[in-house]
Amino acid sequence: MKIILQRKFEDNESTLGELFNRDDVFNNRLCYTLEDQRQDRKKVYGETRIPAGTYDIKLRTVGGFHKKHKARYGNMHKGMLWLQDVPNFEYILIHTGNTDDQTHGCLLVGLEAPKTNPYTIIHSRDAYMKIYPPIADAILRGEGASITIEDIT
Repeated sequence: MKIILQRKFEDNESTLGELFNRDDVFNNRLCYTLEDQRQDRKKVYGETRIPAGTYDIKLRTVGGFHKKHKARYGNMHKGMLWLQDVPNFEYILIHTGNTDDQTHGCLLVGLEAPKTNPYTIIHSRDAYMKIYPPIADAILRGEGASITIEDIT
């Protein structure tokens, strides 16, 4: 499965984007995304969005986020959606949350993006339950999954 994240809006603290299935990028937004802000000079731990590019997604079955999401989502959860080989970053996940303070360099998902500054997203659990099964299933079937991140701003 191939998904595309189009980053569309940014401020000094956060970046708001839209996530699409690559096969239906013009008609079917899967959800909104929230990330940290751009850092032009240097990477700041927990305060920097990842570089644009294409990254494979694997399932990470260890760590605190995995434990938390397994407890919350039960059998649906097979492992955290984990972006691979992100330059200068480790353990970049797609997970739930609503504000840039909850990103820690990862990608948050939500169904709505109220007009706030800094940006926020809401209905994160619903978005996660929408996008997680098809991505995880593609990985488990051996088809793989990847995300292409584009800066539209």
